[in-house]
Amino acid sequence: MIWFFADNHYGVHPGKVIFEHLPESLRSRIRFFEDDWTALEQPEWPGNCELLILDMIGDTCGIPHPGPAAERQVRRYLEQGGNALLLHGSSAAFWQWDWWRALPGERWVRKEDPDGFMPSTHPKQAFLVTVSKTRHPLAAKLRPMDLPADEIYIELENTCPCMHLMETRIENGIYMQCCEALTPWGGKLLSFLPGHSPEVTAHPVLLENLAVLIDYLIKHGEK
Repeated sequence: MIWFFADNHYGVHPGKVIFEHLPESLRSRIRFFEDDWTALEQPEWPGNCELLILDMIGDTCGIPHPGPAAERQVRRYLEQGGNALLLHGSSAAFWQWDWWRALPGERWVRKEDPDGFMPSTHPKQAFLVTVSKTRHPLAAKLRPMDLPADEIYIELENTCPCMHLMETRIENGIYMQCCEALTPWGGKLLSFLPGHSPEVTAHPVLLENLAVLIDYLIKHGEK
């Protein structure tokens, strides 16, 4: 089972839009939750989870940050070598947990960051996302995305070694849009940043790329 937790992200519901547009073969394997962390707190899911997908930032949209019970279960899942797909700003999903902030490879930094880093930013414009120059096996499967105007997450904090898989070039630089990091327990964390507005989260090529990433993470978890 794939467990997918999302917030409404200021009323545009990116996680929900993605979930509703994934192929039925994937949707039938997913348990989806929006603005509700109750299931995340339960001890059953880490043992029945082939992949954790997040499209959320704790303590935003009027939704409380997941509490200690959720922290115990997320930590348990990752310590078992579990893999996760972090969509949009989800490198900051659990930003109040000190140990989490070191994991994602590239981290979205919120205002008044506990570690003292300057906040990340998100200019809004149309943008082209291309596959990075990399020998990673996903490079041959991911497709460039010519996306309409949307938030572009940039100026993240590099928290640990990671491999950049996709990027975008805007006026002031080249910025990572997809990367892979390894947890201390051997799991993979894939961050995929594009995807705020419905026009982008329902984009056919973006959805194809997400299906590729999900398949990759599930197959890795089977090894």
